[in-house]
This record gives sequence, structure tokens and C-alpha cells, in this order.
Amino acid sequence: MSRITGTSSAPDLAILAGSGHEALAMHIAQALDVSTVPVARERFPDGELSVRLLESVRGRQAVIVQPTGPPVDDHVLELLALADACRRAAAGRIIAVVPYFGYARGDRRGGSRGPVMASLVAHLMEAAGIDHVITVDLHAPQIEGFFQIPVDEESAFPLFLPLVRDHLPANIAVVSPDLGRLGLATLYADQLATTAAVVHKRRTSGRESHALQVVGDVAGRPCLIVDDMVATGGTIVGCVDALARAGALPGIAIAATHGLFLSGAAAALRHPMVGPIWVTDTLPQAAGASPRRRVVPIAPLLAAALDRLR
Repeated sequence: MSRITGTSSAPDLAILAGSGHEALAMHIAQALDVSTVPVARERFPDGELSVRLLESVRGRQAVIVQPTGPPVDDHVLELLALADACRRAAAGRIIAVVPYFGYARGDRRGGSRGPVMASLVAHLMEAAGIDHVITVDLHAPQIEGFFQIPVDEESAFPLFLPLVRDHLPANIAVVSPDLGRLGLATLYADQLATTAAVVHKRRTSGRESHALQVVGDVAGRPCLIVDDMVATGGTIVGCVDALARAGALPGIAIAATHGLFLSGAAAALRHPMVGPIWVTDTLPQAAGASPRRRVVPIAPLLAAALDRLR
């Protein structure tokens, strides 16, 4: 992995690896040519979490690398605990690298008496002492507005685009699985000099959605579905079925930033119409999970974002 060397006058970076993705923290540290700060963690018999920094961060830029994927609550709490520990240890600045932002789908109330969970998590992160957040492809762009501190949202688009150009046919149709990602599909289509399409769907619950119809020309063409995440695979498979009914060719490719691959997703994505599935490692990816799954490293993108803050 190529390394990034900052200026000698910049504050010293202290990389802390949360348990949500320790390997990613190590790769970011290697790219920046810095070492990680060892952290001791302990769970008491009643389940309470205790963390302790094993090296001084006084006056340093403390960088906590912690995607808040499943188990989401545990990883959110650990992020807050590490931030509080850094604040009390007199860190000069606390930067949270949260490649996958859990509760991002809670960007609005589900009813008149429901919470806005993404806003709540943002407030908790600020209260814990976090000064800056770096994330990747938020599920909803308005989440940045929940914070009163700087938020840098990086995009996996420049990582996926060369792969799409090199491995997929020129006449591909870029498909958004819903209206929320139509802007991203259009961005891909513009760069590839092709057309974009969208699948109109209706979400019936947090676990289920139903694809209704395809808006756009996909008949007799290969397709690329672009999205921010693959969770249960239900949205993707519904989109694939809708594309098949509209006459799309088999081997439909998928490019999604966050690969959660929850229970049942692997089986769902063995759909005969599905081709390569590109995801990044914003969340840990099981080695050899599927011959269709291809993992794109996110560490260089995050290391470059951190280097700009030095």
C-alpha cells in the first residue's frame, strides 16, 4: 500500500482502532506511516463496557476508526467511550472516522411519536467530544445537517468507476434501485456516456420493499445497479427482478459502498440474473464469502482525507 507523508509541523496523529473494524484502522495507519495507539477493552459481567488508552494522546490529533455496523449499539457506545477517553486524556482534537454510519436510515421520524435516531447519534457524538467526522456515502445527505461540527463525506464513486469501465460493456444502463440514488446513477451514466434508469419501489417496512416498475430503457442491455448499501439483499433482488421483466440481460452488476450482507443476503444474491457485486471494506468482509463479491479497499480514500486535515 502506498504511503502518505504529512508535514513535520503538523500535529501528531494518534490512530485508535475501534473493535468495529480493527484491520481498517491498521491499513489507514500504514498508509499514513503512523502507528496505532493500543486500547484495552473489557466487558464486565453485567455487560458494561470499559476502555482505556495504553499510550498518551495529549496534544495529539486522536483519530478513532469505528464504523458503526452490526452490532450497531455496541459499536456506537464504544465510539463514544473512546472519544470521551481521548477528551479526558487531553487530546488536541478528536476525529471520528465512521466509514459506515449506523442509524443513517433513521433520518426522519417514522411517525408522530418516533425519534430521529440519526440526529440523536450525532448529538451524542458531539457530546462525547468529537470535533470532526469523516464518513463515506451517507444513506441520507441531510444527516450532515444534524451535526454542528465539520463532517467530511467521502464517496466510493471514484473507486468503483474505473472497475466499471474496465469490466463492463460500453452500452450498459446504470440503474438506481429507488429515487434516492438517481443522482448517483446519473453521475455514473454521465461519466460512462450512457443512460440512467430508476426502479420505482414501495417500502412496506424496515425489512421489506417491493419493486414496481422500471423507468428508463434497459431492454436488451446489460445493467449496473448502484446503491449505498447491501443489507438483506431484498432491495437489490427486487430491482433485479424488475429489470428482468423489463428485458435486461443476465449478469446484472452491483456496485454498493457498504456490504452488510445480513442473514439471508448471500442466498438472495445467488439470483441467476446477478453478476459481479462490488463493495468496499467500510465494514469487515468475510474472506471467500462469494466468488461474485469483489472487495475494493477504502483505506487509501480515508487516509487521503485524514492527510488533508494535518
